[in-house]
Amino acid sequence: MADFDFPLTRSDALQRLDDFLPHAGAAYARLRNKEQGQGQHVHVSRLSAALRRRLISEQEVVDAVLARHGLAAAEKFVSEVFWRTYWKGWLEQRPTVWEDYGAAVERALEQLDAVSGLRKRHASAIDGSTGIDCFDAWTKELNETGYLHNWARMQFASIWIFTLGLPWELGAASMFDRLIDADPASNTLSWRWVAGLHTAGKAYLADAERIRSMTDGRFSPAGLARTARIPADSVRTPSPASIRLASSPDPSAATLLLLTTEDLSVEQLGALRALPVKSIAYLEGRNPWDETALADGLARAAQVWPDAEVCGALAPGDLAAAAKSAGCQQIATSFLPVGPVLSFIAPVRAEVDRFGIAFTEHLRDWDRMAWPHCRKGFFGLKEKIPALLQAGHR
Repeated sequence: MADFDFPLTRSDALQRLDDFLPHAGAAYARLRNKEQGQGQHVHVSRLSAALRRRLISEQEVVDAVLARHGLAAAEKFVSEVFWRTYWKGWLEQRPTVWEDYGAAVERALEQLDAVSGLRKRHASAIDGSTGIDCFDAWTKELNETGYLHNWARMQFASIWIFTLGLPWELGAASMFDRLIDADPASNTLSWRWVAGLHTAGKAYLADAERIRSMTDGRFSPAGLARTARIPADSVRTPSPASIRLASSPDPSAATLLLLTTEDLSVEQLGALRALPVKSIAYLEGRNPWDETALADGLARAAQVWPDAEVCGALAPGDLAAAAKSAGCQQIATSFLPVGPVLSFIAPVRAEVDRFGIAFTEHLRDWDRMAWPHCRKGFFGLKEKIPALLQAGHR
């Protein structure tokens, strides 16, 4: 898969942001949903792969855009950044949704042979041979580049669910496996939103004429569903709970700094930069894109803490012993939100404790302030955006 158009180092992300700034105001609001095809996504920032790994932070991006345009002109772009925050904050307060979704994917896979024609329809969707011109082209782009324009993702998901009659869980899982910017909250919950499950009864139905218009006539899909048959919900949605509490790093304790794909600009955070880091390690990523970003994060961390031992990649089960061997009293990392990384590391927490090592996490102010407003729909967060932006600069 090609990744040349999506920055996976911090320096490239900063350059991409600088290049995009002139277009982040009125031009973005007017053109952001125009889908011009593979390699032609010039009306959006293409920063999602970097933001997903926090090679560059939401705060940095929003600050730069507001300095150039102000909130009135850049409201659409700023709102899109906060949509990412909304999904993560919503899931953080309902962590069982992620667990239930994983179980639902397994059940859906088991059903492929139980329903006549389902496996064949699923295979044609995965390899882009459905005969629906836009869907097949988007499948090819996703397979080749790991990316789809956000507007195209909504059409793709809608066609998958309502026209092809495929389980939303399998669509979400397939897209997550292929996306360069795959985010567990944004991906899973966006698919549920399209299916009419996130906002109960409110589904997103792809429209052939709208697709023709937004793609400048490149596509003219035939046979799209005219009604949305909302599927039965396979995931239990609990009431929102408190955000998980995590121990903050002790600024005086010898530290093993752990890098993960959840946040790869930790050296920019004062609370972590001040730590007495004696050793630096990272958890391996899921794909080559992750590995490129991790290598960049590790190189920058090694420059900030030049006397620290660089351990490289460690399995979760090796963290406690590595910290002990380096004479560290704590492992410090950025907050691990709900998703694969947290699930991967959760089983070894007790072992770390047995070694007498504290496992600590730093929660960014952006998340700490915004996530409590993500309990219901997006509007509850959106109406707080001006106050959140102001609080971020006090």
